Amino acid sequence: MSEQGHGRGSGGATVWLTGLPSAGKTTIARALAARLAHEGHRVEVLDGDEIRTFLSAGLGFDRADRDTNVRRIGFVAELLASHGVLAVVPVIAPYADSREAVRKRHEAAGTAYLEIHVATPVEVCSQRDVKGLYAQQAAGRLSGLTGVDDPYEEPAAPDLRLATEGRSVTESADAVHALLTERGVLA
Repeated sequence: MSEQGHGRGSGGATVWLTGLPSAGKTTIARALAARLAHEGHRVEVLDGDEIRTFLSAGLGFDRADRDTNVRRIGFVAELLASHGVLAVVPVIAPYADSREAVRKRHEAAGTAYLEIHVATPVEVCSQRDVKGLYAQQAAGRLSGLTGVDDPYEEPAAPDLRLATEGRSVTESADAVHALLTERGVLA
């Protein structure tokens, strides 16, 4: 008998990738999603930047707005996951209590949730600087940059701590895929 709506058995789960700006969250998420889709899984990437443009338009970057944004994304991810979709969520989510609220929402619904800490050092992130945020912060044109002059609370006990330095995107995506297999999310 299927456990529809309970993560395991339904094929649904939320895979939350948290980390600093330019850590590689979205790149890894897209590589993982492509592999999962190729394998025949229903998968959606809920990119933090895209969500801010649409679902969280009008929110700022203070602690309360960041918390609201993370909880909204968590709600959508849990809804998708409870319907058999693998929701891959590359979002900074800098505060531990916001991430814990998302985890608890999933637990209360019986939906699988895995937290992946994309543990890229800030020095490496600032060298990558995909969006130019670190350069803007260094030039004094931006404040409140997560991990520089705004806090990032590293997960104390993530399901996987993914050190990306010296590891290819494919290797990183493979490590997350292996975790999903190990935890019984993938059949």
